[in-house]
Amino acid sequence: MADNERLICESALLLEKGQGVRFDLPELGPRVTGFVVRYRGKVCAFINQCAHVPVELDWNPGDFFDLTQQYIICATHGAHFIPDNGYCVMGPCKGRSLKQLPVYERESFVFINLESLKHV
Repeated sequence: MADNERLICESALLLEKGQGVRFDLPELGPRVTGFVVRYRGKVCAFINQCAHVPVELDWNPGDFFDLTQQYIICATHGAHFIPDNGYCVMGPCKGRSLKQLPVYERESFVFINLESLKHV
């Protein structure tokens, strides 16, 4: 593992439209978390804050998808976000987006690029 990356989880933990994995982001603040989910075969990651007001999205740890498993949903406001880009299609922040995080898969693990967090 390189100095500018952090391991988030094993790739096998991220099932298509399944539970997400939360992780701490101390580089962005003491209580800031991020999350990763798998959607259309791709690992997608965001800061765990609604685009409306900065509350965490998941209603239980790791539960980010709505009942149809088509959208990431804010448990507080009901906003619906497209999972591969974080764009809000319904709710009080319609037209805004979640803050996407730079993650990638390598050798059956998911990593975050810490250097690129400076630009988030």
